[in-house]
Amino acid sequence: MDSLVSIGTMEWTGAVLGLLGALLLSLNHRVSRYGWPLFLLSNFMWIGFGIATDAWGLVFMQIGFTLTSVNGLVQWFVRNKK
Repeated sequence: MDSLVSIGTMEWTGAVLGLLGALLLSLNHRVSRYGWPLFLLSNFMWIGFGIATDAWGLVFMQIGFTLTSVNGLVQWFVRNKK
């Protein structure tokens, strides 16, 4: 199967972005809000990985995490500007 991104790349990119997002949030600093976009990108990588490997439980979980990432983005970037 030819694809733009390999399965291994999706897996490791998702893992690294997720860890970086968690690190940024744990700093409790003004840069912490940038953890949410990293989480969102990680979610997309994991969804792609789950679809490619037929890991539907992982896809379901990542859809839920995508909703929490979107909520985090709204809280930190939209509501905090008001």
